[in-house]
Amino acid sequence: MTLDTLYASMTMPATLAASGAVLVSFWKPVILLIPIIGWAWLVSRVFDKHAAQFHLGRENWNAIHLSVAFVGVAVALLLPVPSVAAFGVALGIIVLVCAGDVIAFVAITNRDERVPEHRHLRLDFSSIREAREARSDARRQGKAQLVIEGPSGRLGVPETESPEFPIRLAAEEIYFEGLGARASQIDVVPGPKEGVYTISHLVDGVRQGARTVPSVEAINAIDLWKKAAGLDIEDRRRRLVGEVKCAEGEVDHTVRITTSGARGGLRMTMLFDPAKATKIKVSELGLLDRQLEELQKMASEKRGVVLLATPPHAGRTTLMYSIVRMHDAYTQNVQTVEIETQGTIEGVRQNKFDPLQEGGPSYATFVRSLLRRDPDVLAIADLPDAETAQEAARVDPDRARVYVCLKADNALQAIQVWCKAVGDLELAAQSLHGVVVERLVRRLCTNCRVPYQPSKEMLAKLGLPADKVQQLFKKGGQVVVKSNKPEICPVCSGVGYYGQIGLFEVYSIGDEERAAIRAGDLNAARAELRKRQLPIMHQAALRRAVEGVTSIEEITRVTAEEKKTASAPAAAAPAASPA
Repeated sequence: MTLDTLYASMTMPATLAASGAVLVSFWKPVILLIPIIGWAWLVSRVFDKHAAQFHLGRENWNAIHLSVAFVGVAVALLLPVPSVAAFGVALGIIVLVCAGDVIAFVAITNRDERVPEHRHLRLDFSSIREAREARSDARRQGKAQLVIEGPSGRLGVPETESPEFPIRLAAEEIYFEGLGARASQIDVVPGPKEGVYTISHLVDGVRQGARTVPSVEAINAIDLWKKAAGLDIEDRRRRLVGEVKCAEGEVDHTVRITTSGARGGLRMTMLFDPAKATKIKVSELGLLDRQLEELQKMASEKRGVVLLATPPHAGRTTLMYSIVRMHDAYTQNVQTVEIETQGTIEGVRQNKFDPLQEGGPSYATFVRSLLRRDPDVLAIADLPDAETAQEAARVDPDRARVYVCLKADNALQAIQVWCKAVGDLELAAQSLHGVVVERLVRRLCTNCRVPYQPSKEMLAKLGLPADKVQQLFKKGGQVVVKSNKPEICPVCSGVGYYGQIGLFEVYSIGDEERAAIRAGDLNAARAELRKRQLPIMHQAALRRAVEGVTSIEEITRVTAEEKKTASAPAAAAPAASPA
C-alpha cells in the first residue's frame, strides 16, 4: 500500500461525514417534525378519545392514522431531487397528508349517527377562540355558562352577589338539563300540588325526566326567558312566542319560547331548533320505496286535495314542509297558510294568519282569499273548523293541488275526519285525490342495541316468516368498554333509542275509492285501498323491526297508543247532504 492510498483511506470517513453534514442540515428534520408533532398530539389527545367514547372503531382509526402518516413521510423523504426546493415539496406533502387525515376523520365521524350533534368536532378555530373569550367574560361576572341573545341583544349576567344571579343559574339549569337529555322540547308547567311546578322533557317523542321545583323559582326563570325573548313579562294570560339564541362554547341552539296562562299559573315551552326540524327531505322521512314512488306520482299530478295526517305532535309540520319542497316553487305558484311558521321554504310564499288580529278575517276567509288567487299549490297547516275544510273541498281539482293537514292515526281515519269536517260526502269525495299518514317510532341506538333470536311462536304472532327472519333487535342502554364492565351508553345516555323514523301509509284516491266515500261505506273504501297492495302502517313497522331500525317493543308501544286513541268515541261518517 502506497502512502497516497493510505492517506486517502484515512481521510475518507472525515470527508463523508462532512458531506453528510452538508446534505442533512440540522434544521430540516426539526421543521419536518413540527407538523408531525401537532398532528400526533391531535390524534392521540382528541381523536383517539373521541373514537373510544362513541365506539367508532378506535383500533381501525388508529391504524388508518398511522398508515396515512407513514406513507406521507415516506413519500416526502424519498423524493429523488436533493435540493432546497425538494425539501419544500416534502414539507408540503407532510402538511397535506396530516391535514387530509384530520379533515377526513372529522367529516366521517360527524356524519356517524352515534355522535350527537352537540358533540361534533369543529375545525373553526376562530369560533373556538371567540367562545373561549365569551366563557371567560361570563366567569369574570359569575358562574353562568350560557350566552343568551334575543331580539334586544345579549342578556347580561348579573353580579354573583345580586339576588338576580340565582335566577339566572336556575334558568340555565333548565336549558342544560334539556340539552343533556337530548330533548327536543322542555315544558315548565304548574304541578299537581299548589306551590310547585313540573319540568319535563320530550325526548324522541316520549315524555321523560319530570322533576318539581318551587313555584317562585319556576316563575322567576320563566320571566327571565320571556325577557330574553323580548316578550311582555306582565302578560300572563295570552299566548306569546319569541326566540332566543343560546351559545355555550362552540355549540349554539335557537330556542323558541312559548308562554301562556294555565290553570294554577303560567306555563312555558322551550323548543330546540324548530327550523332545523323542518329541513328534512322526503327521502329521509322513512318512506318505503313503493310508498316514495306513490308519493312522487301523487305530487306530480298536482290535482285536488291530499290529506296529510299524523297524531298530535308527531311531525305534521315537518311532513308538510318536506312535501311542499317536492314542488318547484320557481315555475309554480306555491304557497302555505300557517298560524306559526316553523321555518322558511325557499321560493315559497308562506302566509301567516294572526288569530289575535282585531277585526281581521277568519281563518276560513283567509284561506278562501288565497284560493281565489289561483295558486298551483296551497298547503293548509291547520284545520281548525268545518268552514275551512269546505273552502278547501270546493277548489277546482283540475286547477290546483291543496294539501290539508289534520290529526289522524291511519288513512281510513283521516278520510273519516275529512268527511266529517266537510259535512258533505259528495263534496268530500269529489275533491279528495290522496292520503298520506305518518306515525313516528323511535330508532334503536346502533351503539348499544342488542340482537336476539325470536321464537317461532313470536314470529307467527307477528306474521313474520320463521325461515327468513333469524334475528331481531331490542334496546340496550349499556355498552362494555373495559374489563367486561358495562357502562351507560354515551350515545343515547342509557335510553336505548336515538332519534325517530316515520312509518307511513300513502294512497292515491281513485274513482273506486271516491264512489265508496260518496256512499258513506268506509269498509268498501278500505277494501279498495287494500287492492293497491301498498304497505299499511303495521307492515311498514315490521319491516323496520326486521331491518334493526326499531324494536318490537317500540312498535307495541306506538300501537297501544293508536288503539287507545281509536277506543275514544268517534263520530261516524255523515250522511250525504246538500253542499
